[in-house]
Amino acid sequence: MINIDINPIAFLNIRWYGIFIALAIIVVVLWVTWQIRKGARISYDTLFMAAIVGIPSGIVISRLLHVIDNIVVAKLHPELALAGRVIDYTQYLGQIIGGGGLTAYGAILGAALGIWIYSRFSKLNFGYFVDLVAPAIILAQAVGRIGCTINGCCYGTPTLLLWGIIYNHPDALVPRNLLGIPVHPTTVYELIYNLLVFGVLVKLRGRFKPDGSLFLIYLGLYSLWRLSTDFMRVGTPFLFGLHQAQFIAIIVLAIIIPVLALRTRWVRVEEEGESE
Repeated sequence: MINIDINPIAFLNIRWYGIFIALAIIVVVLWVTWQIRKGARISYDTLFMAAIVGIPSGIVISRLLHVIDNIVVAKLHPELALAGRVIDYTQYLGQIIGGGGLTAYGAILGAALGIWIYSRFSKLNFGYFVDLVAPAIILAQAVGRIGCTINGCCYGTPTLLLWGIIYNHPDALVPRNLLGIPVHPTTVYELIYNLLVFGVLVKLRGRFKPDGSLFLIYLGLYSLWRLSTDFMRVGTPFLFGLHQAQFIAIIVLAIIIPVLALRTRWVRVEEEGESE
């Protein structure tokens, strides 16, 4: 078993989780900067504006999905609210802004939405940009999961496997009844998976047209992971017995699979037409 005794609070009230989230954002910016130096058709000014728009919109939507998740679960399962596992934000409106709790899906989709809106009012090619940044997003998620592992959030179900993680520090976010109990290292599983997907996306760059296809592939691969592996995570039921992330994953997959199929077929037909 792997014992984690690290204090999740790095200094003052700042957790290692927050530090690694900041590092994850820096990874994305540095990746795009590197791509610009290699000749990507994006200016530094465009990158700056995309960051100015994408980062806050990602945080806002991420927080919003967390709040919605808690409200729905609290209404459907009031016993979980009484046990302190969720917060009914309709009763604590003051905690909506500035409180703890973010969602990965909210950050991804929120940032994409903000940048898409920005692209409508600028010369930014949204599809080209998100394809450029897709490998960096999954790499940043891997960095963020390091913070999650130290934090004790996103913990898995109890396990007897030799690689189970045991949280011992009292400030870890696992429930008190799971302190000292080995759980599935779901954050480590995802970290490894994210690195594998990063390699796949780098290999596939430039092989799919039109622009935006690589980003959809990234969303599909990430959604497949969340849909399948969330069964190993201790969470709260959102709808139909599924976690919120699983519910969103189903919606995302239902949209992007036919879109990808139509887009890739359209490109193939066009290429055949050009060769005749």
